[in-house]
Amino acid sequence: MNPFLHKSSILLIALAATLNATGQVKKETRHAACYTLSRAPLRQNPYIQLPLGAIRPRGWLKEMLVRQKNGATGNLDKLYPIVMNHRNGWLGGDGDQWERGPYWIDGLLPLAYILNDKELIAKTKPWVEWAINSQQPDGYFGPSKDYEYEPGIQRDNSRDWWPKMVMLKVLQQYYSATGDKRVISLMTNYFRYQLKELPQKPLDHWTFWARYRGGDNLMTVYWLYNITGDPFLLELGDLLYKQTFDYTNAFLHTSLLATPGSIHCVNLAQGMKTPFIYYQHHPEPKYLEAGKKGFEDLRKYNGMAHGLYGGDEALHGNNPTQGSELCSAVEMMFTLENALEITGDVGYADHLEKVAFNALPTQTTEDYMTRQYFQQANQVMVSRHIRNFDQNHTETDVCYGLLSGYPCCTSNMHQGWPKFTQNLWYATAAGGLAALVYAPSEVKAYVGGGREVTFVEETGYPFEETVRFTLKMDGKPLSFPFHLRIPSWCKKAAIKVNGETVQSPAGGQVAEIGREWKNGDVVELTLPMHIFKERWYENSISIERGPLTYALKIGEELKKVVNEKDPAVYGDFYYEVHPSTPWNYGLFDMNANKMQENFIVEKTGKTSVYPWTLNNAPLVIKTKAKRVPSWQLYNEMAGPMPYAMMNNIAPGAEEEVVLVPYGCTKLRVSQFPVVGRK
Repeated sequence: MNPFLHKSSILLIALAATLNATGQVKKETRHAACYTLSRAPLRQNPYIQLPLGAIRPRGWLKEMLVRQKNGATGNLDKLYPIVMNHRNGWLGGDGDQWERGPYWIDGLLPLAYILNDKELIAKTKPWVEWAINSQQPDGYFGPSKDYEYEPGIQRDNSRDWWPKMVMLKVLQQYYSATGDKRVISLMTNYFRYQLKELPQKPLDHWTFWARYRGGDNLMTVYWLYNITGDPFLLELGDLLYKQTFDYTNAFLHTSLLATPGSIHCVNLAQGMKTPFIYYQHHPEPKYLEAGKKGFEDLRKYNGMAHGLYGGDEALHGNNPTQGSELCSAVEMMFTLENALEITGDVGYADHLEKVAFNALPTQTTEDYMTRQYFQQANQVMVSRHIRNFDQNHTETDVCYGLLSGYPCCTSNMHQGWPKFTQNLWYATAAGGLAALVYAPSEVKAYVGGGREVTFVEETGYPFEETVRFTLKMDGKPLSFPFHLRIPSWCKKAAIKVNGETVQSPAGGQVAEIGREWKNGDVVELTLPMHIFKERWYENSISIERGPLTYALKIGEELKKVVNEKDPAVYGDFYYEVHPSTPWNYGLFDMNANKMQENFIVEKTGKTSVYPWTLNNAPLVIKTKAKRVPSWQLYNEMAGPMPYAMMNNIAPGAEEEVVLVPYGCTKLRVSQFPVVGRK
């Protein structure tokens, strides 16, 4: 038996096979599989998520999860007791009955089972048990009475559909880890309740949040259908899609993403998965086209070098001083993970890594005890100050604190790294295994006719170019397909098996290795990384290498501030970060060949298990730059971006500057104005 899986989880036996032209499983081609595949009429996805606990982190990724355990994720009940205590409505109390409790468990539970940590698992159990036992005769589950939303503020929308969507995700993960059949019973009864109630009380009956986030609800409905096959679930799915904001039409036929203020940033991050989710039941090209165009337009009108977009809180353009919310980062990652599993499009894996390796690590402190509400792509001062954001909850919106800015991120930030770990590896519908996102890890999975195999993935990625996979298996050799993603930024990869080159695929595709495998086989994937640039706001440029954006290294002075002004709302303390070195540099524009000559990659020799700090950065890039005297502080942030100055010679001498991985910074310039040479 696989020690990573609960015995109930591995008994999900389904008929797996190759796909026919319509995406359905061919009944005549069968093999025993240990994972639940799609039931007709749902389209079979090319990739299938493995049970929770099948993938274990190693190296720096494990260290990240351990820091979450020892930091806010594992201790939020002590750090944020006003919400996460026995009074919480999701524990039967009269306190918060909204999203914050489920948000926390949505990250804590996968972390607990991935680390196989008994203490953390025990923390999740009261929340899971109360939710399951709360189901009423009509099928409703969850809190059902007025409650104190904030100190002194009463709410009467406890039956709102939205918070239940988060808990449904929690229960889905719990079932994946344990096989507890009570989850199936609860969801079946609750979804019957929804089908009955939604015509009179649609998703936006209580608040507007559920209307924009209904894709999460739809996701769990289709998940349950693949287990039970209850026809009413497909009817419910169509109703949920009809009542959810029409992202498909908005992306294809409106100017939503070109219009500042048109949509809330987290609603967008969550909602972008909706066309992909619905496509599983209605495999019409327009849904995939809508999703792809949505991401293209988001980048065009609001995108930034860290992989996210200006949304502070409403959509707010692509000026690199606009904020990007931490909730947007983790929810966008989850959306991209869904898009990857459903479509197999490597572009979504590329984007997932861009967010995970750039935006995510910088927005929390090393001990995972404090975080930023908003980060800026060009962030030259972290201080208590009102900035040019759409929504200023307080002057602490960019400060590092437990509750600074707004506390939704305090509860929701925890899902990012655990779900990233959960989506490194996938089963394939044809009985194979796929490594589509890269980080040090180990996976136990079933392939072929149900044989268990283990792959150990050793890598310094995303800093280094090589990923090494070692296969462990018992018994005689076995044939199964092994998929490897070749990122779009990679011009030409190299795949070796036991030292012999077997493929040299170009970027932007999934390479498949079909062979008879034996114990001890080693697959080595080399992804050569070159320096390249991307264009952004005001014709600025970012410097890229592989999945990493590189930013100017700025001296950082960290200052702990005791909050004497409003500690009850924004925490007892927070951190400011002030620059101790100049930041107003422009870079020289040049062609691709010149970039390889003028941007010099250097290894620092640092081998820390936690690479995401200035001092621990494994790699830096050195190049020449010039100060731009007119580019100064404005409103305690980088002032208006000078437009590309190729025809204007900046005064002063050329200087050597150091660029470091974006995720290692707290202060940075990642989108540079262009300066000219004499």
